[in-house]
Amino acid sequence: MTTEFVALGNENGEGSCITKLGGYMDSPLEVLVVDDEADVAWLFKQRFRREIRKGQLVIHFALSGQEALDYLRSGGAASVVFVLSDINMPGMTGLELLKAIKEEFPDLSVHMITAYADEKNYTTAMKFGADGYFNKPVDFDSLRNE
Repeated sequence: MTTEFVALGNENGEGSCITKLGGYMDSPLEVLVVDDEADVAWLFKQRFRREIRKGQLVIHFALSGQEALDYLRSGGAASVVFVLSDINMPGMTGLELLKAIKEEFPDLSVHMITAYADEKNYTTAMKFGADGYFNKPVDFDSLRNE
């Protein structure tokens, strides 16, 4: 398994990073997870460790909506087939990210995740083109089936 960190920020190390976890395979499924909580990357790494180790899955992590959008615009959209984004994040919200992704990359599957069961967010996400909606804590078995 390889782990690759691409740091974004200033020379003092302030900022965020995109982390790529994956194995060795010709064409693994590539997913982008967007959440402002850094420990979410560890959680996904643990829950999908078998798939990652077998080279079946590569998970890219972004700590903000803007970082995710920048990654997709810089070529990441060519290989990422599934985006899972938190809704409540500082700066660009997940709903704003969803809208931007669907405008620029309409074929990309985007699923939203939230800790708050909020009918307004659900309705807005569906209106903006979300392909799915999950409540935290994430049911990883349901996510695997997506």
